[in-house]
Amino acid sequence: MINHVSFCANIIKLKSSGFIPKVGLILGSGLGSFAQQVEVTSKISFEDLSGFPKAGVGGHAGQLILGYIEGTKVAILQGRAHYYEHGKADAMSVAIRTLKEIGCESLVLTNAAGAINKNVNPGDLMLITDHINMTGVSPLFGEIGNDRFVDMCDAYNAKLSDKMRSAADENNINITEGVYAWWCGPQFETPAEINALGILGADAVGMSTVPEVIVARYARIPLCALSILTNYAAGIGDVTLSHEQTLLIAKQAEQSVTLILSSYLKSFSNED
Repeated sequence: MINHVSFCANIIKLKSSGFIPKVGLILGSGLGSFAQQVEVTSKISFEDLSGFPKAGVGGHAGQLILGYIEGTKVAILQGRAHYYEHGKADAMSVAIRTLKEIGCESLVLTNAAGAINKNVNPGDLMLITDHINMTGVSPLFGEIGNDRFVDMCDAYNAKLSDKMRSAADENNINITEGVYAWWCGPQFETPAEINALGILGADAVGMSTVPEVIVARYARIPLCALSILTNYAAGIGDVTLSHEQTLLIAKQAEQSVTLILSSYLKSFSNED
């Protein structure tokens, strides 16, 4: 793992002329076009970075983009790997640890999720305040030492979440807040499973993000996370669930996400 991270960090530094990003972003399904906001300094295919994910899902491009957004230096992972693709919860570990190695001080994670909370609508945005891991697996399986016993309280950084709230307010965009449940997929959940998640306190459900949060917590990188609620979860709405629908609604919410993330990133340039 360490060798992969060092190897990738060296490649990135060579290909980017030593560019040091401040904020890392992982873009979820249908949000890859946000990368068009970047004043690009370099692009590197995941294929060139040993241990980086081989993105195999529609809406995930599979490249690292370095550059500026609103004056802030960023590193964008345009695409992610999911546990359901190869049964590996640590599929994003090298990528996330590499972001820290090249200088990222914090992360933003985005995803597409199904709404369990009936008080929201498809297309709404949700700031994740906590999560429930329904898979029973961890990206830290196989790690050694006491550091693997990671405290997951406040995994979603309060200061960064406040920045995201302020960014939404600046653009007059309403965002809800709630608990995200990680379901391994790739099949969608049954109505009974969604009912159980609601009883447990989940407001949304998806197939990513949580393993990345665990890795980031282990690597001591603070983060915040934003979900696009692309549909009602099984048994709540009357629309047949599909990945195509996920991409369609994510596309419709793209403008709101772009405005919020742009304002969020601008707040970091104001700190310099």
